[in-house]
Amino acid sequence: MTELQGKVAIVTGGSKGIGAAITRELASQGVKVAVNYNSSKESAEAIVNEIRENGGSAIAVQADVSYADQAKHLVEETKAAFGQLDILVNNAGITRDRSFKKLGEEDWKKVIDVNLHSVYNTTSAALGDLVEAEAGRIINISSIIGQAGGFGQTNYAAAKAGMVGFTKSLALELAKTNVTVNAICPGFIETEMVMAIPEEVRANIVAKIPKRRFGQVNEIARGVVYLVKDGAYITGQQLNINGGLYM
Repeated sequence: MTELQGKVAIVTGGSKGIGAAITRELASQGVKVAVNYNSSKESAEAIVNEIRENGGSAIAVQADVSYADQAKHLVEETKAAFGQLDILVNNAGITRDRSFKKLGEEDWKKVIDVNLHSVYNTTSAALGDLVEAEAGRIINISSIIGQAGGFGQTNYAAAKAGMVGFTKSLALELAKTNVTVNAICPGFIETEMVMAIPEEVRANIVAKIPKRRFGQVNEIARGVVYLVKDGAYITGQQLNINGGLYM
């Protein structure tokens, strides 16, 4: 897929943070984008308007992708608007951080449902169209926490590690088709969530990062474009964008 003009993508959780950066970067490459959101309607519509003002094509689609019927609705709305589907970026995610002793079943289940179960739901709904596409792409936004763990994040780490296992297994199954399946594992990225961490704690985190800074959302977005545009022979891989924090 060396030319992205006219291709169609879904970005789940595409209205804020890393998802918004991915949405904008794909649109700048000529991709028509379905911006999925659950509750951030204003943010999603603002990004859609921005893309359209810049000459691109985008729609906002509300769907809680932790539910199979809503994930299916997302795919159907995208196809109704654009007629095809070439790229699926599974980015939707939440955190409910607690030490395991304090982690209730509800917080465990909610994080698994939104971060991991959603990947099954959207991929299942989209797979037929992606296989029919000229060069289908599935990109799952995992995390360094799924690789190295994180204190108070057993639920989040389990979900993000599950995404990596899902990526590898599906890549094997789809290797005979034109669909590639890869994961991106961001480190600490300068988002609202990270910047809400107390300054002293942020300084301690940065001190452990070999590159001595947080990553930028655009660096993750450019990783997505790389895998979409130049990744025909890359599948089942983890692209680690973390400043050297986990090697």
